[in-house]
Amino acid sequence: MEYRPYYFAREWAAAGHNVTMVAATFSHVRTVNPKTTAAISEEMIDGVRYVWLKTPAYEGNGAGRVRNIFSFLLQLYKRNKQVIANTPPDLVIASSTYPLDIYPAHKIARACKAKLVYEVHDLWPLTLIEVGGMSTRHPFIRLLQKGENDAYRLSDRVISLLPKTCEYMVSHGMRPDKWRWVPNGIDPAEWSGQIPELPNEHREVITRAKARGSFLIGYAGGHGVSNGLDTLIEAALRLKTCPIEFILVGQGPEKERLREKSSGAKVHFLPPIPKPCIPALLPELDGLYTGFRDEPLYRFGVCPNKLMDYLMSEKPVIFAINGHDDTVDEADCGFTIPSEDVDALADTIVKLSDIPIEERRQMGLRGRQHVLKRHDYAVLARTFLEAVE
Repeated sequence: MEYRPYYFAREWAAAGHNVTMVAATFSHVRTVNPKTTAAISEEMIDGVRYVWLKTPAYEGNGAGRVRNIFSFLLQLYKRNKQVIANTPPDLVIASSTYPLDIYPAHKIARACKAKLVYEVHDLWPLTLIEVGGMSTRHPFIRLLQKGENDAYRLSDRVISLLPKTCEYMVSHGMRPDKWRWVPNGIDPAEWSGQIPELPNEHREVITRAKARGSFLIGYAGGHGVSNGLDTLIEAALRLKTCPIEFILVGQGPEKERLREKSSGAKVHFLPPIPKPCIPALLPELDGLYTGFRDEPLYRFGVCPNKLMDYLMSEKPVIFAINGHDDTVDEADCGFTIPSEDVDALADTIVKLSDIPIEERRQMGLRGRQHVLKRHDYAVLARTFLEAVE
């Protein structure tokens, strides 16, 4: 699922608040989508009331996803009274990737005299323009731009996951006093107690690589255009004669192309695993990589969930980014290098593999201490409510 809203909702419910989550029955970010054929259905998950609105399935980022978006918005408009029946809200949070849900959210907030919060995960439509290459004159882009501008105007508070967005949002009509930053976080409980075992396929690949005496660089997450994996594959090709192997776990539209590109290198592409298995995977590796393409969009900062998991795993991190994010440097738990710089990445991987084990262990410990201090969802959930007063 989309974990940030779930973690917040669970914390608020545990604190005594009545929380309803409204979502589409299909989203590409979920490993498993709810199985329901009803136009509207409900279930309770960890004290949170989930309301599912029936939407069509899709693949990729084309017309199918657009149909899904508008189907959800139409359903929410038509069924808003059912959504809020017996539970009129004091606070309504519009928290989709796209800004158009501000309109049904505003309708609900106005009907209930509730406060309205617009939570920004990604800057749409700017992401589609600067990363996706879409024209500012495209009708869908123009619609999204109106939605974004209206969201800043209509909301009582704007919560940004990105740390450097205030000035941009002000340029699109937001009053500066509305802006607050609440980053992504981690649930420490998922890293203690009974952790599910790794699937056999993953365990066997890692075990054989260790038996060969290889240093293991890992990546866990999406295999998309924006994930900077071409740079990792090119670094792996340069290091194919070194005792270094690469473990990539996840799924995405670029996976098969990357697999073909890696021919001849010591790169293992493995299927995605359930989130509860991540604490079993990452500690088995020696170093972890995450990166982004060299895009101007990242001047506003980034908020990758995987980075929080990486720091919790107590492993050193190589972070490739050109933008405003110094998490790894702040935590002193690895190396921050330029995006799409194959030489820098290959050199840094070799440098990391030459660092003594105890020194690498201390780097990892500093990362875990940093994330526990600043990114515990129990703390962030309180920060969010304090931000909206």
